[in-house]
Amino acid sequence: MFGQILLLVLNVLFGFITVLLLARFFMQWSRVSFRNQVGQFVVAATDWIVRPLRRAIPGLFGLDFASLLPAWGFQTAFVFLELSLRGARLDGGPVGVLLGLWGLGLIELLRMAVYLVLAVVIVSAIFSWVSPHAPAAPLFRALADPLLRPFRRIVPTIANIDLSPLLLLLLLQILLVVLADLGSNFVPLLTGG
Repeated sequence: MFGQILLLVLNVLFGFITVLLLARFFMQWSRVSFRNQVGQFVVAATDWIVRPLRRAIPGLFGLDFASLLPAWGFQTAFVFLELSLRGARLDGGPVGVLLGLWGLGLIELLRMAVYLVLAVVIVSAIFSWVSPHAPAAPLFRALADPLLRPFRRIVPTIANIDLSPLLLLLLLQILLVVLADLGSNFVPLLTGG
């Protein structure tokens, strides 16, 4: 029971930090202003790790790798802690275990990114229906619009209802299934089997 509680606390802690780092990455990539409550919170909560890393890890093509790489590191560390607490045997040799942990950490990072995009799209859609002039609405719209734009070219609006979020949400659900299947491919590297 203590192990499950510890695993839950670690999952929440590592997940929260990872989501904040991913939010910072997406906000930077989308060129969304950080001059709002959410942006200021994200910056304040992640500056302790992103600022020092920016000296060593440059951005590339507008991508903030100083936010993305530590998010991957946190997920890799959590995968290792989870496997250790569950008593998994890591018999794949040092290289296999390292590659397996990195791979599973990447899969978990991608999974969390998909969940973050799902949340942004849903919140943006709710704001557009319920309260389009709410203070946080422009932030979520600015984050969701670049992702929805390609789908808006395919799916026309019907009676002024934008159905593109439904298509994106369906695609993201399919992506989650694919990621779950890909994650199982890294287990043999960890176990040596």
